Amino acid sequence: MTPLLGGEALSLAYPMRTILDGVSIGVGEGDRIGVVGRNGDGKTTLMRVLARRTTPDDGRVTWRRDLRIGFLDQGDLLAPEAVVQDLVVGDRVEHEWAGDPRIRDVMAGLLGDVDTSATVSTLSGGQRRRVALAAQLVEDVDVLFLDEPTNHLDLEGVVWLADHLKRRWPRGTGALVVVTHDRWFLDEVCGTTWEVHDGIVEPFDGGYAAYVLQRVERDRQSAASEARRQNVLRKELAWLRRGAPARTTKPKFRIDAANELIAREPPVRDAVQLMQLATARLGKDVVDLLDVSVRYGDRTVLDRVEWRIAPGERAGILGVNGAGKSTLLGLVTGDVEASSGRVKRGKTVRVAALSQSLAELDPFADERVRDVVARQRASYVSAGKELTPSQLLERLGFGTGELSTPVRDLSGGQRRRLQLLMILLDEPNVLILDEPTNDMDTDMLVAIEDLLDSWPGTLLVVSHDRYLLERVTDQQYAVLDGRLRHLPGGVDEYLRLRETPPAPAGRDVPAPKPADPGPKRHAQRGGGPAGSGQERQARKDAVRLERQIGKLTAREAELERLMVEHATDAARLADLAAEHERVAAERERTEHEWLEVLEVLG
Repeated sequence: MTPLLGGEALSLAYPMRTILDGVSIGVGEGDRIGVVGRNGDGKTTLMRVLARRTTPDDGRVTWRRDLRIGFLDQGDLLAPEAVVQDLVVGDRVEHEWAGDPRIRDVMAGLLGDVDTSATVSTLSGGQRRRVALAAQLVEDVDVLFLDEPTNHLDLEGVVWLADHLKRRWPRGTGALVVVTHDRWFLDEVCGTTWEVHDGIVEPFDGGYAAYVLQRVERDRQSAASEARRQNVLRKELAWLRRGAPARTTKPKFRIDAANELIAREPPVRDAVQLMQLATARLGKDVVDLLDVSVRYGDRTVLDRVEWRIAPGERAGILGVNGAGKSTLLGLVTGDVEASSGRVKRGKTVRVAALSQSLAELDPFADERVRDVVARQRASYVSAGKELTPSQLLERLGFGTGELSTPVRDLSGGQRRRLQLLMILLDEPNVLILDEPTNDMDTDMLVAIEDLLDSWPGTLLVVSHDRYLLERVTDQQYAVLDGRLRHLPGGVDEYLRLRETPPAPAGRDVPAPKPADPGPKRHAQRGGGPAGSGQERQARKDAVRLERQIGKLTAREAELERLMVEHATDAARLADLAAEHERVAAERERTEHEWLEVLEVLG
């Protein structure tokens, strides 16, 4: 690996905190590095030091001669009076930049809805962010530093960016260093992960999944007690290994080691127990949308939507901005009136929503965190254990000293966590999360997901964070052309539907059978044109096993729906649960066989 830049014995401290303490690290040709760590531990500072934007107190940064650097700041630094086109393509004449495939790709991928002749002052916050990102991506640089590039990108935008970065440089050339809390993006793009903590930078081989595996193994080896060994990341690792097959096909994700570490780790959620608890709290009726349409003037936002939300259902809602997701959730909360059709709401339903705004905390700005939480409830039960508010705060990353901090002095991520905790302590039985990942680092997202795993209610999540959706929800739906469509194939199916023309209008259009495109990409990468007979047979087996996994996954979902429907019939529920266990075991065996086939294909 040819070195491009490096830092030697880097140290940097502020009056009350050491950020870097004798760090030596390097970036070479072909590196694709994801930087993770808790908020405030120095991820952005490390990038700025390596990019020579911040001078360390000690140590030195060396660059290869004539090195070209690109840097995307997390904040908005665009001049309000600047014209979009000038910021992105500079003084290039139109025929020059229009003839450059990279610039055309970036303009189409990020700025399709932006008037490039407009000034920055007329753009929304999300559009400004995409303009800043586009301005960096059109440049021909050797090392690209990106600080939270997925902020304000929708799901399709994140997928586009990942694909662009994978194609940007020929293999083994160029370098990427990216700070992001988007774990799917880390897995998709990065081959190395740097964890910044306690003044050091610890490198891990692989993306997020491999990082979790190695970190769990590190903690296990250094554990001094059983409590330390049972790190919450073990459950995260179990989900990564048992979840969507494509997530564990990264070549550097050591499957055997993962299996050994999680052999006795239970599933992340006890679905049957949670459904029984949810039914006890909610009854059989939650919210039913029956042939509901919503119109604003001549515009139809939702058209004849049929959705019967079950007790204990955990659903993710997908759709582009403006598709009608917020309107759909407004029907559930009662904030939106249906133009036609009927909304039937259970008598015991208590809905709470974690909105994108933090305005709910404004009345408590001058109060200490401990006092605000203690006023809500004296205790909270999670996974069968009774926790005090202080223990819950600690579980969500609040240190002892921070409990006495006034709410107004909390960081954005801390305020977000406090907002969620106050909602949970109020004990709703239907919880709506609207873009809950804002201002969160990866460790805090894991902690929140762990807390939600034991929450016995109906959970509806709207998020552009693909990893979060797949992690905390069991079913996904999409708002497409005013209709609500179930997605048995999950996010991959949604992306395929967005790429194809809409189906003819009609009620309850059946979803296509799920087929994860991941194996096909791996198969093509491994062999090129058909080679040996063994490889040809492996390709056929991969396709066959894909279909089988899709069928088994759909059957699992159907059994889960039936378990909710028969939650009060003990005998029927036991039969369904037993079949569900058999189907899940068969799916896991099929996935294992599928992974072995992929090894043959490389």
